[in-house]
Amino acid sequence: MTPAAPPHPSPQVRPATPADLEPIAALHTAARAAYLRGRMPDAPFDAPAEHARWRDAWHRLLHHDEAPTLCAVRHGAVVGAASYLPHAPTARGDGHRAAPADTVTLHQLHVDPAHWGTGVGRALHAACLHAWRAAGCSRAVLDVLWHNHRARTFYSRLGWCPDPDRRPAPDATHLALTLSLTPPEDPPAPAAP
Repeated sequence: MTPAAPPHPSPQVRPATPADLEPIAALHTAARAAYLRGRMPDAPFDAPAEHARWRDAWHRLLHHDEAPTLCAVRHGAVVGAASYLPHAPTARGDGHRAAPADTVTLHQLHVDPAHWGTGVGRALHAACLHAWRAAGCSRAVLDVLWHNHRARTFYSRLGWCPDPDRRPAPDATHLALTLSLTPPEDPPAPAAP
């Protein structure tokens, strides 16, 4: 008897291209609508105007050389996307201090709600970690919507914690998180007798 195939095969994570724009914008719009609908059930977060807004945002990211963008593909369909800024902004007008040059900012990470809980987000996160460490980054930061408990739980399970160097947004809508990318130091070897 052959073992059963896993219910959700691991997605392939690859660099996103301009050809991925429409599916990325669609999954971002759907994900945003899904997590915001619980808070504001009557708001039109999946309206055509919202899709156009996120399409424009992802168009800028996909054509920005300094904002690497990855997508997760399963069975030929784009089911998740992530984008990051390898160099922290130097000037901040939002009350946050500028991060050191070895800090990367996870700007976007979204998964099609139909694929939530199937490993897509973890695969994108792992690919980001690999790229960040290979680039010599020692710290990552991100902002997450305060009321997006699903995302906050996801990041917490992956080791992200509140960033003591960054104050919450003035309107308390976002939580700043950080993740150390350097492995913990090995404990010193016991002294020889």
